[in-house]
Amino acid sequence: MTTRKKLLAQAAGIVEAPAARVWDALAAELLPDGRRSGRFTVEDVPGHTSTVEVTGHTIAFQGGWWYRGEWSVEPHPQGALVVHRVFNVAQRLRWGVPLANRLFIGFAESTRAGFLDGLAKVGRRAGGAVRPA
Repeated sequence: MTTRKKLLAQAAGIVEAPAARVWDALAAELLPDGRRSGRFTVEDVPGHTSTVEVTGHTIAFQGGWWYRGEWSVEPHPQGALVVHRVFNVAQRLRWGVPLANRLFIGFAESTRAGFLDGLAKVGRRAGGAVRPA
């Protein structure tokens, strides 16, 4: 996958559970087929595939011509810090990504709202309270 990427949105939250348990819960939410390492392809919605990379405590999905989403888990004094970042990884017509996405009006807010919904599920699986970071 690409190393040239531009951050478009970021959201973070704390799960009050050990980082290892939070990692397992996040992986179960994002990777329900059981694969937990390496690089592979998934059909995330009918007719659309993404490449998935799992390295350390980071899960990345890259698909379409511009999108890369990364989720990571690291220890935090109150449990685990979960961070979600969305990047523009377009190799060509990079300038067109904001136009194709209506200048990303509301994108950061919708990314954050979706992240918090997902974080709540991770918290339930991990058995810990959640809050935005």
